[in-house]
Amino acid sequence: MRIFTIATVIFALVAMPAHAQMGGKRPRGGDDDKKTDQKKSKIDDAAYKAALQRIPEPKEKYDPWGVARPAEPAKKTK
Repeated sequence: MRIFTIATVIFALVAMPAHAQMGGKRPRGGDDDKKTDQKKSKIDDAAYKAALQRIPEPKEKYDPWGVARPAEPAKKTK
């Protein structure tokens, strides 16, 4: 019986973090929360698009494999 009790306690201690991650039901706040979330997302979207427009276009095309291989293959001379 002692082993069963210890095993039960160990199982409960292991299961507690998993239970905490599942979360519980949150209290309902109403429609006001949804309206403010929509306003914030519109503002965030506009700011994101404006920030993307401020990024300058690169002069050269980026080659991610440029370091792994030579830029131009060696030409054979005859």
